[in-house]
Amino acid sequence: MEPPVRYRRLSHRYALVVRAEPTWSLVDFWPSHAFRLLARSHWRPDADAYETRSAVEIVVDLAGLDEDDFEVQLFEDAVVVEGWRQLPGCAEPATYHAVMIRQGPFRIELPLPAPVDAERVSARYEHGLLRLTLPKRGSGA
Repeated sequence: MEPPVRYRRLSHRYALVVRAEPTWSLVDFWPSHAFRLLARSHWRPDADAYETRSAVEIVVDLAGLDEDDFEVQLFEDAVVVEGWRQLPGCAEPATYHAVMIRQGPFRIELPLPAPVDAERVSARYEHGLLRLTLPKRGSGA
């Protein structure tokens, strides 16, 4: 049996701040190709999140990664999974006909629909799937 995945519990709420007022664009000052080189874009792995009577269950597709390639952060109101995927390329010069597997930095933020008991959380990573079981606070199961 694989050892459980480590996760970090943070004791504050998670918030994503979005400004409603108009903002200026850096493209006005920098050409767009230069801006793209400076910006670090993240991709979002596929995930399922569902709630049962006693727990919130989350499954994240992280194919091709080792456990050291990602981090799980548990906030009071959200779970954040982030990391980096770099798959090996072709050993000799090649012409790619399809490039659909996302690589580079990734991040997914999943809000929690109910308060969870952080002391009883379990995390497993097997066959490329991260499975988080977050028992609801007060469920006792």
